[in-house]
Amino acid sequence: MLTKSWLFWRFPPFQMAPLFHYLFLFLVSSCAAQTSFRPKALLLPVTKDPSTLQYVTRINQRSPLVPVPLTLDLGGQFMWANCYTDYVSSTYRPARCKSAQCSLAKSTACSVECPGTPKPGCNNNTCALMPDNTVTRVATIGDLGSDLVSIQSTDGKNPGQVVLVPKFLFVCGSALDGLARGVVGMAGLGRSPISIPWQFSSAFSFRRIFAICLTSSSNSPGVVFFGDGPYRFLLNTDASSNLIYTPLIKNPVSTASAYTQGDASSEYFIGVKSIRINDKIVPVNKTLLTINREGYGGTKISTVNAYTVLQTSIYKAIITAFGNALSGVPRVASVAPFGLCFNSTSLASTRVGPGVPQIDLVLQNNDVFWRIFGANSMVQVSEDVLCLGFVDGGVIPMTSIVIGGHLIEDNLLQFDLARSRLGFSSSLLFRQTTCANFNFTSNA
Repeated sequence: MLTKSWLFWRFPPFQMAPLFHYLFLFLVSSCAAQTSFRPKALLLPVTKDPSTLQYVTRINQRSPLVPVPLTLDLGGQFMWANCYTDYVSSTYRPARCKSAQCSLAKSTACSVECPGTPKPGCNNNTCALMPDNTVTRVATIGDLGSDLVSIQSTDGKNPGQVVLVPKFLFVCGSALDGLARGVVGMAGLGRSPISIPWQFSSAFSFRRIFAICLTSSSNSPGVVFFGDGPYRFLLNTDASSNLIYTPLIKNPVSTASAYTQGDASSEYFIGVKSIRINDKIVPVNKTLLTINREGYGGTKISTVNAYTVLQTSIYKAIITAFGNALSGVPRVASVAPFGLCFNSTSLASTRVGPGVPQIDLVLQNNDVFWRIFGANSMVQVSEDVLCLGFVDGGVIPMTSIVIGGHLIEDNLLQFDLARSRLGFSSSLLFRQTTCANFNFTSNA
């Protein structure tokens, strides 16, 4: 197998034509499901792996179709999967160098010396990208190609018929260390012309909207919706109603493990202005809350971080303030990776988790905030011990606040890419439902 790292710099970046959006529509929409049925929305079930705490989905791909297990990566640039082992498909097609597909993907590399018989992941005259294992922060070089993908449609309440995208773009990757058992790649939902939401929205003429609702349970799946709401759960609860909206912010510097100079981040950032605990402002260095010219700082949302990761001074300030607000509850020895733990037998239970101080992430103004209750702020590490689910991320991390998976479980998050805004529900537990309560089985 050719080692392609040097090839990344072989050609200068392609100049994107003014007809960029036309190219995208032509490449993906013309390859959409060849049927008169146009679904309103699509869905993927997402399960929580109990060992790694990663969120895992399955995308049916190839000919014949096989379920491809992938770790969900909210900020990932594209779907990537291992093409080098047991990849058999009659519909796989490599993306040829300097093609419109390569231009759309912003590929700057070309594979020209692949030895042996051409096969998925090893073709001459094929453009390449850098699939990024965002769990281990390891990037490799892999061929861009396309293959058949099938996905279930939905009306927002029940699953509908399966639809096909014959030429869905993805990248071959091999950095599987650290991923959940059986997983063969990652499902990227980020800000990228070839991410999964962008391709589906063009294939079926959706508004460029998707939503995630991650479950806290390892026994029942949560869901990703592609397309607009409603998103109905148990008791006919439309989780997309009464969302709170805040702008999505672009980080002008890539946060990927490997990238080309000038690339922007494909991850989703929001503008946290301050933090409150029990309505009291936590004193933090506010310069850390904004993104500087080098791309450092700010707040992003991640599905590959199990828990929320904070820059050291923010972490210490929150630990201190939270501990003071809960001073009447006995503390116990901290349990790694957490730094503040309590005797859980001294805490009451509420509909939204342990009865602990609420945490507010204050957004564009004091009246717009994301309220975090005990179910999302606390982690049960043993029968009698609860810990505040925040982790120290070091003195100079790339991003000051990384909102991790535990904090967003049983919250619906809607990413409106056309309007560049995030809609969030806060805890669905208040509405007597959870992200595990979507009906995946009935069409009634």
